[in-house]
Amino acid sequence: MSEVRIAAEPRTEFGKGAARRTRRAGKVPAVLYGHGTDPKHITLPGHELMLALKTPNVLLTIDGLGGGAELALPKDVQRDPIKGFLEHVDLLLVKRGEKVTVDIAVTVTGEVVSGGLVQQDAVQLSVEAEATHIPDGVEVSVEGLEIGTQVLAKDVKLPRGTTLVVDEETLVLQIADAAAAAAALEESTETDEAAEGEAAEGESAGEGEAGEGESAEAAE
Repeated sequence: MSEVRIAAEPRTEFGKGAARRTRRAGKVPAVLYGHGTDPKHITLPGHELMLALKTPNVLLTIDGLGGGAELALPKDVQRDPIKGFLEHVDLLLVKRGEKVTVDIAVTVTGEVVSGGLVQQDAVQLSVEAEATHIPDGVEVSVEGLEIGTQVLAKDVKLPRGTTLVVDEETLVLQIADAAAAAAALEESTETDEAAEGEAAEGESAGEGEAGEGESAEAAE
């Protein structure tokens, strides 16, 4: 896993106006909490934080708050829905040796069998790992898997020291028959289009009846 050292500053101003001023200064408002301590309101350098958060489950070493460096994991990252810049970050305090629950990425590798199609149901798995040894992700190879094969969470090889939190019977992926999957998709599309057509006809008929009623009222 990646560990990044970053300098923080205490935050004493609050509210939307203060948050906007903080962001204009190139910093991001954040809250550091955990281990039964009072939340600490801080600001972090925006560019450095943005680069750090490109790594999933990055471990941050927070400096500058007095009392020594603090270790923290990002728990909630808020971004502007249009421009994508960081608006606010919640950080969870952790300690070396402490177990934490995180979601790690599932990457599919290998060539699928001829005529097969990989249907991936889980792109992440919830696991428990030591805070300073969180795996970047896990790989699942589909090489040599026959059509109809299912890979469950319990079948995924996890790094040493990492254990599953999610139900071990959770479906991660399956190898489907490509032709059958295409036929099923086409049938589903046709059904949806037919339903939309019937709904549109019903709306048109309703509008027509309403128009006739209005004309009759006008005639009276």
